[in-house]
Amino acid sequence: MLDSVIIGGGPSGLNASLILARAKKNIILFDEDKPRNAVTHESHGFITRDGITPSEFKKIAKQDLMKYPNFRLYNERAMDIKKEAGFFSIYTESGNVYISRKVILSTGLVDVLPSIEGIHDFYGTSLFTCPFCDGWELKDLPLVLITENPNAFHKIKLIYNWSRDLIVCTNGKNALSREQRELLLSKKIKVIEDQIATLHGSGGKLKSIRFKNGNEIERKGGFVAAGLKQASTLAKSLGCKQLPNGGIEIDHFGRTNIAGVYASGDISLSTPSQVINAASEGSIAAMGVIHDLVNEDF
Repeated sequence: MLDSVIIGGGPSGLNASLILARAKKNIILFDEDKPRNAVTHESHGFITRDGITPSEFKKIAKQDLMKYPNFRLYNERAMDIKKEAGFFSIYTESGNVYISRKVILSTGLVDVLPSIEGIHDFYGTSLFTCPFCDGWELKDLPLVLITENPNAFHKIKLIYNWSRDLIVCTNGKNALSREQRELLLSKKIKVIEDQIATLHGSGGKLKSIRFKNGNEIERKGGFVAAGLKQASTLAKSLGCKQLPNGGIEIDHFGRTNIAGVYASGDISLSTPSQVINAASEGSIAAMGVIHDLVNEDF
């Protein structure tokens, strides 16, 4: 009988595993190694790890965890989880079944990019989603924000902090109000509502954006407002309550509405998507598990 399983080996699942391992809990981390940040060349904003590659971050984290004999790592997908008689049966793609008292879901999210030709060629190299993560590298460059989101105005203001040379492209959508467009014009931020035909550049470096009307603008990088969806259906199949924004509802210790099931990291959409935030949420959820196990066993 396991004390807990952790599903998902991103920063959240890794840090949750560390806290649980150090609490002498018998745990397994399931990680199919398909991270959301696979296209990212550097991770930023985590003190002592600023600029580290996601693969190196994960390598160091696993080295930290392997020091604990009560921790095991399986590189496979958890296909299904069933709650039976107060315990959880975790079914993996290899056909094995593991029984655990608690489950932490750290399965993360998937970015859904606008359907624009060429966008994937630049995503993670010169087009990003988070200005807090990558704004410094693009500071003062001619930038673009590609957005079809009607709530994009705040993101425009954020990006303006890093570069005043900014053009907003809404890809044929009416994403901004008249008042917002007027304010942007006063800041010399051009808004182009024409449909985008394709993005051009080489080696992952954006050079220009071509529109279906034949016009073209030169840009050296920028940001895209991506949609988000849950990377796994496990939370839904377990009956975890989903919020209107698509995140999983949790309390201050990562507990979901299903007793014994916890969620951490991007899955909850409760904090901005950064490595340091995900790791912090993993730590908190693990503490929630430990608190509950201690209370049950004392």
